[in-house]
Amino acid sequence: MIVNTARCAAVLVGVAVLSLAFSSATQVGLSDKVLVFPYETDFSFVALIPQKEMGLRAFTLCMRVATELPEDRQIILFAYRTADYDELNVWRERDGRVSFYMSGDGTFFHLPPLTTFRTSLCLTWESRTGLAAFWVEGKRSTYQVYKPGHTIRPQGTVLLGQDPDKHLGGLEAVQSFVGEVTDLNMWDFVLSRSMIQAWHYGHKVPKGNIFNWATMEYELNGNVIVVDDD
Repeated sequence: MIVNTARCAAVLVGVAVLSLAFSSATQVGLSDKVLVFPYETDFSFVALIPQKEMGLRAFTLCMRVATELPEDRQIILFAYRTADYDELNVWRERDGRVSFYMSGDGTFFHLPPLTTFRTSLCLTWESRTGLAAFWVEGKRSTYQVYKPGHTIRPQGTVLLGQDPDKHLGGLEAVQSFVGEVTDLNMWDFVLSRSMIQAWHYGHKVPKGNIFNWATMEYELNGNVIVVDDD
């Protein structure tokens, strides 16, 4: 059998480049730091490594976020995907609403707009009742009932900045996040109103047991900048 060595070499180089595109040295801790996504791409993202498996029947997800993207531009704010499902995706939709999806159709909320000024944004959900709510600047939206009895599956990948349409693939620039994210924390239970308000004002709260911004393990990919939170 005749082997085209040049073609084989090109294929191997292509595989190596693809692998590098989705791999980066693991770093630890973002205390007093901000992640800056300076412009839209189909290759820039931050992979977050959870402190425990994300088989979840309840959660609280909080972050501080700012963007200058126009309100009619869809933005992915948080993406957690396993091999076959978008387990937990948080979006700002093209009509300005904020939504989240768990393995299927989502639920939508009318919230104050995200702007160039930093917004503190939290999301809570628990499986027993399906009660879900967003919290903006420490204030709760109306509750919605969404997927009671559901369980978020473990062994997936968490990304900031991109929505993977398949497991670590299918990235689209027109859905990418542009702006700043800081102080992202996640717990495997629903924080009380007083704790969410304490987090909003920068007071001490229980450390996130899934993601803790101060000790988080993460991997930078593409053009994402870590800067001091001044």
